[in-house]
Amino acid sequence: METDFLQLRDKTILITGVANRRSIAWSVAKVLEEAGARLVFLFRSPELRDRNLALLGKENAETCVCDVEDEAQVEGLAPWAAENSLVFDGILHSIAFANYSEGVRPFHEVKKRDFLQAMDISCFSLAALCNALKANLAENASIVTLSISSTKMAAESYGYMGPVKAALDSSVVFLAKSLTSQVSPHIRVNAVGASPLKTSSSAGIPGYIDAYLFAEKATLRHQALETSEAANVAAFLLSPRSSGINAQTIVVDAGMSCNYFDSDIIHTQQL
Repeated sequence: METDFLQLRDKTILITGVANRRSIAWSVAKVLEEAGARLVFLFRSPELRDRNLALLGKENAETCVCDVEDEAQVEGLAPWAAENSLVFDGILHSIAFANYSEGVRPFHEVKKRDFLQAMDISCFSLAALCNALKANLAENASIVTLSISSTKMAAESYGYMGPVKAALDSSVVFLAKSLTSQVSPHIRVNAVGASPLKTSSSAGIPGYIDAYLFAEKATLRHQALETSEAANVAAFLLSPRSSGINAQTIVVDAGMSCNYFDSDIIHTQQL
C-alpha cells in the first residue's frame, strides 16, 4: 500500500542549485520526486541547463534560467511563473559561490569584491528570490536554504563563507518574520545546517578534504555525513509534515558538534 507520509504528492517545488549529480540540490530533488512532487528547476545559465537535461531524465522537464547576480533576471521570474501558471508550494535555495582562485586567505585579507559577491550570490539571493516570487507562493509555502552546521567556529578551510553562511542563518529568521507578516502567516523559512559533505561545490575549496576527514573522526559514529542524510532533512522541511518548524536552522551533523573532545581525536593529536 502506497503512503504519502511527506504529503508532497503533486506539490510544486522550485529547485535551485543543481550543477551535476553530486549536488546536494540534486539529492533533495530525487527525494522530492520519489514523494510525487512536481519539480521546476532553476539554472544559472542556458549552458548549465543543457548540461543537466540528461540528468533530469526527461526532455520536457520544467526549467528556467536565472542568474541571481542579475537583478533584471530575478525580477523576470514573477512574469515567467505567471505565464506558466506556477504557484510554488516550496522553494529549495541551494545557491552558493566563493572565489577561491587565489586559495583560502586569512579573513582579514579577504578582498571586498570577493566577499560582497559571495554575500550577494550565497545569501542575498534567498531574499531576492522570495521577494520576486512572493505573489507566486502558496499560502503555506515552505522555503528551505542550505547552510552549514556551525557558523560560530572559525573553520579556516571554509574561508569567508563562514561569515556569509552566518548572514544566511540570520536572513532565515528575518525572512520568516517578514513573509509571515506581509505575505502569508503560514509561510515558513528554514535552513539545513549540514556538517562537511562530499559535493561538487566542496571539491573546489582548497584544503577542504582535510576538514572533511577531521569531521568524519569527530562525528559520534566516526563516519561522515552522507549527502542523502542532509537531503532527507531538507525534503522534510519542505513538506507539510514540518508545519510547526519556522525560522530555524536544523543542524544535521551526526553529533559532530558535541564530540570535539573525543578521546580518539585527542590521542591522535598527541602522536
